[in-house]
Amino acid sequence: MSLFILLFTALLMVGYMLLLFHYRKSWQTIPDFIITENKETRNSTFISVIVAARNEENNIGKLIDAIKKQNYPSHLFELIIVDDHSTDRTAEIIKSFLSNQIQLISLRLADKVTVAYKKAAIDIGIKNSKGDLIITTDADCIMSENWLSTIAAFYELHHPKMMVMPVVIKNNHSFLGLFQTLDFMSLQGITGAAVHQKIHGMCNGANLAYTRKVYDEVNGFEGIDHIASGDDMLLMHKISKKYKNEILFLKSKNVIVETEPETNIADFINQRIRWASKADKYEDKSLFPVLLLVYLINLLLVVIFICGMVFNFEFLFLSFYFSFFLLLTAKTVAELYFLAPISRFFGYTKLLWWFPFFQPFHIIYTVVAGWMGKYGSYKWKGRPLK
Repeated sequence: MSLFILLFTALLMVGYMLLLFHYRKSWQTIPDFIITENKETRNSTFISVIVAARNEENNIGKLIDAIKKQNYPSHLFELIIVDDHSTDRTAEIIKSFLSNQIQLISLRLADKVTVAYKKAAIDIGIKNSKGDLIITTDADCIMSENWLSTIAAFYELHHPKMMVMPVVIKNNHSFLGLFQTLDFMSLQGITGAAVHQKIHGMCNGANLAYTRKVYDEVNGFEGIDHIASGDDMLLMHKISKKYKNEILFLKSKNVIVETEPETNIADFINQRIRWASKADKYEDKSLFPVLLLVYLINLLLVVIFICGMVFNFEFLFLSFYFSFFLLLTAKTVAELYFLAPISRFFGYTKLLWWFPFFQPFHIIYTVVAGWMGKYGSYKWKGRPLK
């Protein structure tokens, strides 16, 4: 049995390493989008930025300031913030910014049975919007002044139905913050590679754009509004059914959106459980083998480590402990190789020195969050959900 576990894990590790090498190569083939004189935006696309906000009094003002500083023509975009039953000063702060360009909508679902509050908030925002192009972001995000102009230029050049764009978790120099920055960068690298190569659909609602026409065409969140999360990937999979080749990844430093890290381990684990909870809801089944491979590798590494502590198994004179460290080293080297070009894009190359030290935490959280996502429950913005 011990021999089988080691051989099976080694075989999975080889497959995992090959997959990471493929993702790295795919990421590097994505062209960097740079606005030149030949790609200058015609300033003809009206954009609606939609934000669902709940108890974001510490962040919402900074987001609005970042949107107001955009160098895109002010008459060609609007910001619609939907307040999702906030109990703090979120609505009050938004009201201090209100103008013809900035709207506040209050979500009223107190008398309705729902779990998909964020989807409902985004939907009502879109229904009250005027834009041909919808962009969603989160209330704790910050973006550069070139965000909208670059998105518009890319859209007017390629006319995709949906644009997936990069997100980075801000490095706040804490242990947990550093870990989240590195971990999320790897997810972003896979996202870009997968979307560009049409392997499987991944995206993040903190930086996502799609046409109003295609949103209406697929009936928005209808059919997925019973699932608490998934306002990004589940919608993407609906659009992908009809327009798989018209979903593009916009790789440009101008459109990177920066979001805040979770401030404690409990909130971080809860967030990842929420993300994992929708894994079996994806209609794009090409992603499932990848998720299963990653989960099994991390689970088996835990099993091998425990077996090394409890038993004294040896294989070809190698103890379970030694086998564990060989496998862990292979995993770490492959992930560092994959992350190198992605970290350069995000400007976080120096953080890779910390990467090996985070491996134990990464393995444990992957196993716990994956299991709890399937069989447990979680909270989002104070709401207990499943």
